Amino acid sequence: QVQLVESGGGLVQAGGSLRLSCAASERTFSSYAIGWFRRAPGKEREFVAGISWYGGRTYYAESVKGRFTISRDNAKNTVYLQMNSLKPADTAVYYCAEQKGSPDYVPGYDYWGQGTQVTVSS
Repeated sequence: QVQLVESGGGLVQAGGSLRLSCAASERTFSSYAIGWFRRAPGKEREFVAGISWYGGRTYYAESVKGRFTISRDNAKNTVYLQMNSLKPADTAVYYCAEQKGSPDYVPGYDYWGQGTQVTVSS
């Protein structure tokens, strides 16, 4: 079974940046779309960004457009989420997930990582 491991979370001041990584153990990682999601305290999990298996299509939630960038390096079995201009509202546990379908088809994500905490102070 595939393992997805997130890293790169931490505490940052508003306006700062973080880069999250999602590393996969699976050799066929390059065949999967990868998505980033987040869950803030007391809120439902929400889609943040998604990227197709070859990296040619990307999708973003309106709340992060222009601030976050998703990318992937299939040679390293890793997907990244560069987060700039962070706001306290971005505070959440961030998860990556994979699927065989389109990266913007949210119900299609099936394998999930354990998450990494991002805290943005004001």
